Amino acid sequence: MGDLRDPRAVGPWLRMIVRNQCRGLLRTSRRTEPVAELALRDIDDGPGELLERHAMRDWVWEAIEELSPALRLPLVLRHFTEAVTGYEHIAQVCGVPVGTVRSRLSQARAKLVGALETTAAGAHSDARLRTSASWAEALSTLSAAEAGDFGKVLKDGWSPEIALMSGATWMGDAALLERAMDGDLAAGVRQRPVNVAAGRSLAVWEMDINNPADNPGHCPPSVAWIMTLSAGRVAQLRLFHPIALKTPAVPPELHGIWPQ
Repeated sequence: MGDLRDPRAVGPWLRMIVRNQCRGLLRTSRRTEPVAELALRDIDDGPGELLERHAMRDWVWEAIEELSPALRLPLVLRHFTEAVTGYEHIAQVCGVPVGTVRSRLSQARAKLVGALETTAAGAHSDARLRTSASWAEALSTLSAAEAGDFGKVLKDGWSPEIALMSGATWMGDAALLERAMDGDLAAGVRQRPVNVAAGRSLAVWEMDINNPADNPGHCPPSVAWIMTLSAGRVAQLRLFHPIALKTPAVPPELHGIWPQ
């Protein structure tokens, strides 16, 4: 302790290590169920069964695309994300009351039945390939940002009218988003994708956030990039922290950009 430059930093540093280890354990843990109630997969599943499961997934995503944006967003968050599934979280992302979220989910599920019937006989795009491509895009976006090329990514691959949103409120454009990303990277903050859900009109990247050892409370431990797509380009981005800091750690001029 006597050799440390700042002994007061030991506590936050140790807490960061414990937190990251615990979150890692939670991610790798699996819920246990009584064997009698557990639906076991047939180990003899062949190519036909595998193709059928992939076709079912493609069909569901095709039906989801038939929903209106207002119904599609809460449905995808509820059923395809890992950390933005709660009604309160969805309400914050959408900028609506919790009661509205419940109502929209009910409507979305009802309409999804009809959409599944409508799209049953049609051609369905490959959801697996789309998700894989979105994973690759998330990784390449973060890599480019760390190399100082986040602005180029926004210019080349995102809509020129990209809107950064907090709930239903417009916060800024590409310049603000680039400045905030560069500021976090300069502070030593890094992100790592842990889950991706990708449709043709909506994609969600869930990220773990690693803060610098000397400032473990700089950002909340995770963030979801919730992106509305238009012609394959990101037209709107909502950034949501499922676990928020009590006190914002971002500079005053950027408060509100990363929802706390």
